[in-house]
Amino acid sequence: MFQKSFGLALLFIGYLLPLQAKDPEYPAATIPANLKEKAHVVKRMEEVSIRLVNPGEVRVTRHYVLTVLDAKGDQYAGVYEYYNKLREVKSIRGRLLSAEGVEVTKMKQSDVSDVSGVGDQALMSDNRYKIYRFGYKVYPYTVEVETEVKYNHAFYLPDWMPQEDENYAVEQAKLTVSVPADYKLRYKAFHYNGEPVVANEKEGRSYTWEVKGMTALPEETYVPEDYDRTTTVMLAPSTFEMQDYKGNSSSWEELGHFVYTLNAGRDVLPDNVKKTVHELTDGKSEKEKIDILYRYLQQHTRYILIKLGIGGWQTFDANYVATKGYGDCKALSNYMVALLKEAGVPANYVLVQSGETNNTALVEDFPCTQFDHVIACVPGKGDTTWLECTSNTLPTGYLSSFTAGRAVLVVADQGSKLVRTPAYTIDQNLKVRHITATVSETGDMQVKINTHSTALQQDYVQEMIHSLSHDKIMEKLRDDRLLPSYDVNKYEAKEIAGFVPAVDEEMEINAHNYATVSGKRMFLEPNLLSKAGSKLETAEPRVSPINVYSPYRKVDTVVINIPAGYVSESIPQPVTLKNNFGEYTCGIVVKDNQVIYTRSYSHKAGIFPASEWVNFATFNNAVYKADRARIVLVKQ
Repeated sequence: MFQKSFGLALLFIGYLLPLQAKDPEYPAATIPANLKEKAHVVKRMEEVSIRLVNPGEVRVTRHYVLTVLDAKGDQYAGVYEYYNKLREVKSIRGRLLSAEGVEVTKMKQSDVSDVSGVGDQALMSDNRYKIYRFGYKVYPYTVEVETEVKYNHAFYLPDWMPQEDENYAVEQAKLTVSVPADYKLRYKAFHYNGEPVVANEKEGRSYTWEVKGMTALPEETYVPEDYDRTTTVMLAPSTFEMQDYKGNSSSWEELGHFVYTLNAGRDVLPDNVKKTVHELTDGKSEKEKIDILYRYLQQHTRYILIKLGIGGWQTFDANYVATKGYGDCKALSNYMVALLKEAGVPANYVLVQSGETNNTALVEDFPCTQFDHVIACVPGKGDTTWLECTSNTLPTGYLSSFTAGRAVLVVADQGSKLVRTPAYTIDQNLKVRHITATVSETGDMQVKINTHSTALQQDYVQEMIHSLSHDKIMEKLRDDRLLPSYDVNKYEAKEIAGFVPAVDEEMEINAHNYATVSGKRMFLEPNLLSKAGSKLETAEPRVSPINVYSPYRKVDTVVINIPAGYVSESIPQPVTLKNNFGEYTCGIVVKDNQVIYTRSYSHKAGIFPASEWVNFATFNNAVYKADRARIVLVKQ
C-alpha cells in the first residue's frame, strides 16, 4: 500500500513540476549578436513612467532589465537612489537572473544600504542614498530592477538617455510622460527620429518615446556632449512649485527671476561687516572696490559644500557667512554680491555649469535647470568682472578652466539673461619654456628649466602651489615622470596676478642616462619636456564629432651642451605642419658644441565632423613622431 501510494505521489509530482516550473526570462543567448559587439552591458528592456500630478508633485517609476556581459559591466548592475526632503524613494525591488534566465536571488530590503550624503567635501547635507549591489561574478548575468520615486516639486524633471554610456547597447526602451490636460510639457529630443506619440487620456495627456536595437557606442576621445552622441530626451516644466515658491521655466528670464525670488532678502550684512566695507572702500574707484572686497572675501571665508535648504538652491544668508566664515558656492557668491552692494557696486548672482572638461555646454534654446555652480559678476560699461567666490587664491576677475568660456545665467529681479564667460584665446593660453642642459659622456644630464605660463596653461601650477607644501610639490614633481629617471634639486614658482594671470617656474633636475651611449655614438632626444602624449587610432571608423577643447600655444627652446669631441652624424629634418587643427614647427641645429632645439605648437579648438577624424589623427600622430625625433652624435 505504501509503495503504491508513494508511486502515485511521484507520478502526481512529476505531472505538476512542468506546470510549476517557470520559463527562462531574458536568457543571455537571445541577445542579438550585433548588440553584444563592443558591449559590456545590454539593456534588455526599460520602461520609464513620469507622471506630473500637479506643479508640485511628480511620480517616476522605472522598470529595467540589464544583462551584464563581463566585469566591466558590473558598475551598471548596482542600484543607487538618493532622497531628501524634496525627493522620496517610495520603493526599490530587484532580482538576479543567471545567464540562462533562471532566478538566482531576490533583493532583500534588509540588504539595501542607507547611507548619509555627507562626504569628504560636504559639511552638511540632507541627502541620503539607498544603495544595493548584487555582487555576482558569473558572466553573463541579468538584473531586473523596479524603482518608484516621488518628487515634491516639479522644478526639474529627469532627462531620459536610454544608452547610458559607451560600450552600452539597448534592446528596447520606452519613456512615457503624463501631464494634466491643461499643462504644457516642454521637451527637446536629440538623435530621435520623429515626434513622440501623443495620446489623450481620461485625466490628461501622455507623450511616449521608444527606441529599439541601439548598438554600443565605441570608446572615443575628443567627444562632444552626451546628447550629441546618443538618443536623449530633455524634459522641463512650464509652471512649477517648490515648497512655498512658484515659478516658470519657459524662458531664461523667468527661470532667473524664480532664483532671484528664492534668494531675495538674504543679502543683509551685519552692522560690523557694513562698517568694515566702508572703511575699506570709501573714496575708492569701482575697480579698486571690487579688488579690495574680493580679497576680503578670500581672506575671511572658505568654501565648504552644504547641501541643505530648498533643493540645495536657496542660499544661506549673508549674515550666516559673516558669522561662520564659510559657505558653499551659493552662500559665498551671495555674500560677495552683498559686500559689493554695500559699497555701491551693483553685482549679480550667476548660475553656471562647472567643470574642466569639454562637457559643460548648455542647451541654450531649452531653458531649464542645467546648472551646478554659482559665481558672481559685476557688469561694466565695456566689460564684466567675473568672480569665482569659492577660490581663496584666484586673481580678481579671472575665471579658470572650471567656469571659463561657456554660457551662464545672470540672475536679476528683471532681465535675467544668458551671457558668456570669457573664453581665453590661443595667444592667452601660452606656455613658453627655456631649457639649458649639459649632457655628460655617460648620458647623464643636468637641466635648468624656466617656464612662463599664462591663463588656462597656468591653472594646474597655480592650484598645485596653493594646495601643496613645498615638500609635497617636490615629491609630486619626482613622481610626475617628467623624464625616464631623474632627481629634482630645485623648484620655485612666482605668480603674476591679473585678468590673464601668469606663473613663472624655475626647476633644476639631474636626469640619469637620458642620452643613450653606444660605443662612440650618442643618441639624444632634444625635446625634453613637451612631447605629445599619445598616438590616435584610425583603424575603426569614427562615430562622434570631434570636440577639441581649449586652444593653446606652447613654445620651447632647448640648448644642450654636449661633450667636447662630439659632432653630429644624423640630424632630423625640420618639420612644419599646418591645417585646421593647428600649426607645428620644430627644428634642430648643432653648432659650437651645442644642440639647439626649437618647437612651436599652436593647438586650435573647435568642433569638427567625424569625417575629419583621420586628418585630425594624422596631424596628431605626426606631432607625436616629430616630438620624439633623435639626433645621433659621434665622437671623433
